[in-house]
Amino acid sequence: MTQESVHGMTSLKVSASKVFQPQKKTYYDRQLRLAQDALVHKNPNYFAELLPQREMWRLYPHFRDVCFLDIEADSRGIIVLTLFDKYESKTFVRGVHLGKDTVNQELGKYQLIVTFNGSSYDLPKLKKFGVEIHVPHIDLKALCQRLKLIGGLKEVEIQLGIHRPQHLRGSATDAWRAFWASGDREYLELLVAYNEQDAVSLYQLMEKCMKMVAEK
Repeated sequence: MTQESVHGMTSLKVSASKVFQPQKKTYYDRQLRLAQDALVHKNPNYFAELLPQREMWRLYPHFRDVCFLDIEADSRGIIVLTLFDKYESKTFVRGVHLGKDTVNQELGKYQLIVTFNGSSYDLPKLKKFGVEIHVPHIDLKALCQRLKLIGGLKEVEIQLGIHRPQHLRGSATDAWRAFWASGDREYLELLVAYNEQDAVSLYQLMEKCMKMVAEK
């Protein structure tokens, strides 16, 4: 837990004593102690039900084991899924090594999950596949909207000066269709590269958004 976090908790307690009646102050002091204990003991699950989605980004500085998750899907379900942990990525492809048990096992290693529009897209697809997220989920689309960054992932990347390689600016879905039609492994490798780049971009976007929040 950072020095700033401890100072923030203390400041809240002092402020509360000036605003709340004794009974309410006791309640809020207890809630602050519980939240402080959860941060000290690195317990992200405490916040999973407590914080609204639009505020989940506040947890990012306090937990190290973070997974940036992106999927591509068609009408049949998930095509490819990539998990990026700030250092390396793991990608799972339908019909190759994509299985719900494997994905559940991998996700169990993390304290936070970060997506872009995952509340509406990635998480429902994962749930249908048999994968449940049991840790706090940061949906970057909500944070981007807070920061007046409008559009999809690629549009927001442009606004923030995040540059992806030219050959990875196309559509992962198109690459999947080409692979499905031809069986050419080159299209499969391109599909994986697209998805991995999306996951890496989520990390870059998260870092830039946190810097913007700090400067406000």
